[in-house]
Amino acid sequence: MQAARETLAGLRRSLAAIQADRGAEGSPRFQFGLSEVDGAVGGGLPKAALHEVFAAGSADGPAASGFGLAMVLRACQPGQTIVWVRQEMAGKEFGELYAPGLAEFGADPASFLVVRVRDAISVLRAGNEALRCQALGAVVIEAWGEHPAFDLTATRRLARRAARSGVGAFVIRLDAKPMPSAALSRWRVTSGSSTALATGAPGTPVFEIELLRHRAGFPLRRFSVEWDREQSVFRRPSLSRALVSPAADRPFAPAQEGEWRRAG
Repeated sequence: MQAARETLAGLRRSLAAIQADRGAEGSPRFQFGLSEVDGAVGGGLPKAALHEVFAAGSADGPAASGFGLAMVLRACQPGQTIVWVRQEMAGKEFGELYAPGLAEFGADPASFLVVRVRDAISVLRAGNEALRCQALGAVVIEAWGEHPAFDLTATRRLARRAARSGVGAFVIRLDAKPMPSAALSRWRVTSGSSTALATGAPGTPVFEIELLRHRAGFPLRRFSVEWDREQSVFRRPSLSRALVSPAADRPFAPAQEGEWRRAG
């Protein structure tokens, strides 16, 4: 409990500094950059809302995190700070966020403020606290396993905070099944097959995504998408040959429970 209080206190200090340096930014909508996906969600997704990403299976956690990261990069303006709140079990299972891996994906590691906490309740508390800061580009809440804390009341609170601050809220659920929530959109993600590069290196990340729910009533749709890390945009996949994981699997620095720090 003391570690959790100290984590929140440290997070508040960091957010206060960010708020003092920068004003609220960001466009009201963001697009995937791929016409068929954007068309399936009415031309784009509102940024100031709650969006959920679920791993389809226990081995698809890295794919869900990678797809969630790609959505966040599409939603944010260059240089905006992204707060990533991780339940520590996610790091134990799939590895900590790795600064060179973020850069390879097309992200600026210096833009990330990583908050690492033990349980689901602490993840929600830190996420809610971060969403108060209008200067942020997005808040990512990455949680592990089934937990009753992620109920309709909790997700409504997140959605209201996002709407008030104008900051996108992205919840990534690993090893969990969808349940009723206030999310505007909900996605299920599976690892896809990508084409290896000419040098034999892993190809660009491919995701099999499924729109499970949109509050505007858009029908369920499935897509295969590839992340262009050079242009930071989704595109149609190339001819598939090899399976590739979109997430890094090495820590960028040692981390302890309750630690908060910047990536990079």
